[in-house]
Amino acid sequence: MRGGRRVSAPLIAARDLTIRRGGHTILEHVDVEIAAGEIVTIVGPNGSGKSTFLKALIGALKPSSGSIERLPGLRIGYVPQKLAIDQSLPLTVRRFLGLPRRIGRREADALLARAGADHLADRQMVDLSGGQFQRVLLARALLETPQLLLLDEATQGLDQPGSAAFYRRIEEVRSELGCAVVMVSHDLHVVMAASDRVVCLNGHICCQGTPEIVADAPEYRALFGSGTKGTLALYRHEHSHDHDHDHGSDPHHHLAHEDHGG
Repeated sequence: MRGGRRVSAPLIAARDLTIRRGGHTILEHVDVEIAAGEIVTIVGPNGSGKSTFLKALIGALKPSSGSIERLPGLRIGYVPQKLAIDQSLPLTVRRFLGLPRRIGRREADALLARAGADHLADRQMVDLSGGQFQRVLLARALLETPQLLLLDEATQGLDQPGSAAFYRRIEEVRSELGCAVVMVSHDLHVVMAASDRVVCLNGHICCQGTPEIVADAPEYRALFGSGTKGTLALYRHEHSHDHDHDHGSDPHHHLAHEDHGG
């Protein structure tokens, strides 16, 4: 009990998490709890341990010390940083959603509608733009009705209006499903307007709090300078507009970057 009300257990928590690989410490003494329904954005420079942290949450990486505690039976949806599709493979969006476990047409269409991609069902995966591709990956992540949705640099390669449109969809999914969202952002300037909390990583937690608190934190400014705050404000302004652009003709260009060790 806290303040006279019952506080529910977190969906997932990193407890004194340390991860070393090849004699190199990537993350050290990280403590983060994710509560039901909250949106948490993870930011940090390249190589700061962002993607490593997400992989630890999923269970793809074993902690060197410390632990990851998950609510029993926790359902996790994951939108990866990259996904290679064979350019010569004829694969429609609806069929892609049914791999490897076949799902019905109605279920596939409902998932696509929730991700804002219902008009793409019969399109070939290789013909999708960057933003369309990400929405299809989001639809796939929603297959098991997750309690926790993890996104690893999901807006990479999208322009600022395209990113804002994708974030609005994530906010709608959170509202509809009541799921928690943890999103790694490759762009230090773009923080979801609806983030309840921002965690700044650089091998350890430099600072965390609301977007406004983190943007003003000395540790954040030491890493990224003070100019980022103006761009963050620009994103929050754009958030109220109805843009849905995604630039770039290569549907997988946005998936080419690899945040090694990050």
